[in-house]
Amino acid sequence: MRHATDPDHVVAVTTIVARQRNLLKAAFTGIFWGIGHTITIFIVGAAIILFDVVIPARLGLSMELSVGIMLIILGAMNIASFMRTARAISPPEANSEIVHSHVHAHGDYLHTHPHGHNPDTHSHSNQTPITWLDRLFGQIGLYQQLRPLLVGIVHGLAGSAAVALLILTTIRNARWALVYLLVFGAGTVGGMMLITLSIASAFNFFGRKNENFSQWLGLASGLVSLAFGVFLAYEMGFAKGLFTNHPQWTPH
Repeated sequence: MRHATDPDHVVAVTTIVARQRNLLKAAFTGIFWGIGHTITIFIVGAAIILFDVVIPARLGLSMELSVGIMLIILGAMNIASFMRTARAISPPEANSEIVHSHVHAHGDYLHTHPHGHNPDTHSHSNQTPITWLDRLFGQIGLYQQLRPLLVGIVHGLAGSAAVALLILTTIRNARWALVYLLVFGAGTVGGMMLITLSIASAFNFFGRKNENFSQWLGLASGLVSLAFGVFLAYEMGFAKGLFTNHPQWTPH
């Protein structure tokens, strides 16, 4: 459960639940993130435990770099969503119908765009990446869970080697080591479920007082995710030598 509170984990799920107003679905976001994380941890960890697989430094750095790239993508999507919404809301021109904005949902996500009482003023031409995906794949029952599941799978890549090596130093029996992986995964699922539920509850509470709160929150989480992703990418790519001839990697 403590592992679920790692900064990169919290930043990633915050970008996902920043505009999610349904608490139950926010909790399921954490659950599916934890399931995806557990899948990778178990597969990679089992390979290390059962077959003594040794992960080369360059591969290990690449696995951790994938987390940075994913955070950059999630952050960029949230920032793009905010910018598209901001551009869509323009001051009304003289002698034209007054256009105002309302916060409403597409799928499980909140956004705003201009609204008037003329049918032509309520347009969906300015789609955000998230709402575009919602409209395209929203009819698929598992679509809303696939995003956190994939994010969890990527996060599992970064920590799988460290968890497996930690187990090997304390548990010599392969079967019990595999059970340890499953218990570790269950704790991660529970911890992330509580985190996403808490984040969504806080967002909903403050969002009731300010209809634009979710928009600014999405921007803030996007900026943090983007900055953290760039930092991780630099750390893995240059500070630890992935893009040089002398990569140095220690699972942590």
